[in-house]
Amino acid sequence: MTEHGMYFITPDYYQLIRDVGGTWNDCKERPIVCLIKSTENSKLYWAIPVGKVNHRDTKAINRIYSYINKDPRNIASCFYHIGKTTTKSIFFISDAFPVTDVYIDRIYEGYDKQQYVIENNNLLSALKYKLQRILSYENANPNFFRQHITDVKKKLLDEINN
Repeated sequence: MTEHGMYFITPDYYQLIRDVGGTWNDCKERPIVCLIKSTENSKLYWAIPVGKVNHRDTKAINRIYSYINKDPRNIASCFYHIGKTTTKSIFFISDAFPVTDVYIDRIYEGYDKQQYVIENNNLLSALKYKLQRILSYENANPNFFRQHITDVKKKLLDEINN
């Protein structure tokens, strides 16, 4: 996997989340961005699902901005981010998860039919900051988020080590 690269993951991954007790009920096939390589294992990446802004109505966009505009000390201010990939995008940071290449189905292609890799440093900085806050919060409150980040990470590290 490439850091900052975008991919689609296999349906097996969503089942893995459910198998460890997490919830993943999003039926859309969303691209993910593999944002940060884990410090625990070089085969593990932290990923964020991405959606298109133009697929949301005004009420949904206002809801997302209500989170983004919360007091920065509030962890909920890190749940989402709006930025540009191949289109204006929503980054679902509170839905972050660890992933390995075993669960990568295919690359997400840009307009040039090559893998899309985020290169905007301002966007990457904002995403990494928010993701680090989410992961720190998860570390202090294991399985706080619906996808059970902590249990998924343990399962993936077990898979890597076996």
